[in-house]
Amino acid sequence: MTLQDMRRNYQRGSLHEADVASDPMMQFDAWFKAIAAERATGRTPDWFEPNAMTLATATPEGVPSARIVLLKGYDGRHFTFFTNYASQKGSELTANPQAELCFFWAPLERQVRVHGRVARLPRAESAAYFCTRPRGSQLGACVSQQSATIADRSVLEDHLRELEKRYAGGDVPMPETWGGFALTPEHVEFWQGQPNRLHDRLRYSRQADGAWKIERLAP
Repeated sequence: MTLQDMRRNYQRGSLHEADVASDPMMQFDAWFKAIAAERATGRTPDWFEPNAMTLATATPEGVPSARIVLLKGYDGRHFTFFTNYASQKGSELTANPQAELCFFWAPLERQVRVHGRVARLPRAESAAYFCTRPRGSQLGACVSQQSATIADRSVLEDHLRELEKRYAGGDVPMPETWGGFALTPEHVEFWQGQPNRLHDRLRYSRQADGAWKIERLAP
């Protein structure tokens, strides 16, 4: 099979101005619940995670980088995720607090792009979430100096065994360099695949008075 043979003709739905919410967070909530419901049917692959998103960051000089992270919360104002503040993405977000999130929900032929500014969550909020993580994930956050160069995997495994003994029977403390970010959206684009590559794209842009303007973009 060639790359050209992999082409699909999208036809699962459409997107019309009259059918969307006036606020992008409400529209995101509707779409997220729809993909979560699709996941619950068992028709999607076991590996599919609706809250997986591409996080794009850039240095102050404009050098971009992107990776997949997990969305851990959203409300009427923010999208939240967690990481090591000393990692590449954490360092870039601290130096240049602009980021973009991209969700691709192939089962429903939908994509959402969210652009905005980020800020660190209060430490108490990060600690509250850290306490809900599986113990293995808590230990992993302590073990890894994310994005740092290491000699080999044994460095991680040895450190993990050391921390398992150190914290046996007790709580795992949250690392000083670990915590959450909240992204406040300035632009949100909803994309619905359509036949013949004439996809539907609606972009919400926050205005100076806080209201949202909805525009249709050419595919």
